[in-house]
Amino acid sequence: MKSAVIVFPGSNCDRDIAVALERASGVAPEMIWHRETTLPLLDLIVLPGGFAYGDYLRGGAIAARSPIMRAVAERANQGVPLLGICNGFQVLTESSLLPGVLMRNAGLKYICRDIHVRVASTESVFTQGYAQDQLLRIPIAHNEGNYRAQESMLDRLEGEGLVAFRYAACDGSADGNPNGSARDIAGIFNHSRTVLGLMPHPERAVDPAHGGTDGVAMFEGLVAALAR
Repeated sequence: MKSAVIVFPGSNCDRDIAVALERASGVAPEMIWHRETTLPLLDLIVLPGGFAYGDYLRGGAIAARSPIMRAVAERANQGVPLLGICNGFQVLTESSLLPGVLMRNAGLKYICRDIHVRVASTESVFTQGYAQDQLLRIPIAHNEGNYRAQESMLDRLEGEGLVAFRYAACDGSADGNPNGSARDIAGIFNHSRTVLGLMPHPERAVDPAHGGTDGVAMFEGLVAALAR
């Protein structure tokens, strides 16, 4: 599987996702600086977490206009799988590659802790390694994770099965939303399910020494689907 991680000024999870991808595939991803304008042939592109450009203006707002994003958007529109984690999810919405916006957490505070999410759809290369409704424990670390969209768009996301993950409590109930996201949404797909944006960090849940391995199935599933 040939993958690449896009690195912006202020990215701080680029190495984490690189380690997770190499651990799953045996091949280190290419690290692409944001000022590049072209991409090699790839099976997967990742926009990592962090604070691109210091979250100046809005999280992901400036990164979305980096030179490399034109090539990223072109590949995504051609069907190359694109994963945006945390700040990467913000970049995806700011780039209009995913609908909606990520706003300040409901409590107006930065949150950094393990939370639980439920797998809402397994019908994608990103989630095929999980079971429907499987409960996962994965870290979050964000200040702007409150997903918002027009009610009509939220209805469409739900009606078309484009909600990937929902926040849940540790007992699996719905009372586990840490940031106020509409309808407990923690991650969404584009219409073809080839682009995924999510706020939790699966790349931080791939080693027992880090407290859990619930992110492993995402990366092993990607390898199984995309390896050549």
